[in-house]
Amino acid sequence: MVKQIETVREVAEFTVETPRLFSASHEEIARGLTTDIYFVKTKEILKGLNKEDTTVVAEIFGRRPGIFAGAEEAKVLLNNLGLEVWSLKEGTPFEGKEVVMRIHGRYSQFGIYETAILGILASSSGWATAAHQAKTAADGRPVLCFGARHLHPAVAPVMERAAVLGGADGASCILGAKLAGLEPSGTVPHALFLIVGDTLEAAEAYHAFMPPDSVRSMLVDTFKDEVEESLRLAASPKTGLESVRLDTPSERGGVTPGLIRELRAKLDLAGYQHIRIFVSGGLDPDRIKLLAEAGADAFGVGSYISGASAIDMTMDIKEVNGQAVAKRGRIPGLAEAPRLERIL
Repeated sequence: MVKQIETVREVAEFTVETPRLFSASHEEIARGLTTDIYFVKTKEILKGLNKEDTTVVAEIFGRRPGIFAGAEEAKVLLNNLGLEVWSLKEGTPFEGKEVVMRIHGRYSQFGIYETAILGILASSSGWATAAHQAKTAADGRPVLCFGARHLHPAVAPVMERAAVLGGADGASCILGAKLAGLEPSGTVPHALFLIVGDTLEAAEAYHAFMPPDSVRSMLVDTFKDEVEESLRLAASPKTGLESVRLDTPSERGGVTPGLIRELRAKLDLAGYQHIRIFVSGGLDPDRIKLLAEAGADAFGVGSYISGASAIDMTMDIKEVNGQAVAKRGRIPGLAEAPRLERIL
């Protein structure tokens, strides 16, 4: 078990080695080096008062409704500390001010982790909630999370796992997908087509070199009109084409309902009713609804999920040595929380 930071002096003596990535390592988080300094001071003062063994019950709630995520990481952080931990299931909807987690044990064992736990739950629940909103807008159609490029790589896998918990059907980030129990989703970027120089040649190469279980979905907006390119790829037996992906940039007007309707109609007229239309690029729930109504079959959502606001989480101590307590404005004693399940 990693030794926690115990005193302010230890904080002062800690030095950071450079060069390094600026993200915290697992060990640094477990030591308490990502906490707010006042929790270390509190721990040291309680020890000086011989109150380090004080038993408390702390409750965590969110400021607004959402989809709960992050419990598994919090569990890892709190494991082997002699605590009793209760939590909502990940992926569960919760209301504002509803208790999502309860921790019972010696405050000196877990108080130092308040910052980390609240951050884990806040960010993960924010991402899961945004993914849920996107999936709801898609009305049953597949939604993939393409948000890793919009975040620091240290947290991108956390975001994509949370997106899957919120309802996303897949994720492009390799580690994020694996953490969610999935294989990563995605085909190739515009870079391949630009380097090869022709969309059809690149699509045929993909079909030739990629495993049979890799979906045959090709970008069709690199060089030519999207409809023209789609028909060209669909006509070649060497592409194994299953779907076309529209990612038209804003400089060309983006993906519009009219473009999707035209593409769907012309694919159908040419006998390619089986070719699906996948859309990505700046999507939010409103655009997803609009494009779904026009005939889009699936969606890749990036910045709407990765840029979602965290759902602020608060931890309150509600019992001290078995006695009900609370700060002013809060109700002393444990809140009603029948949906919590014991995880430690």
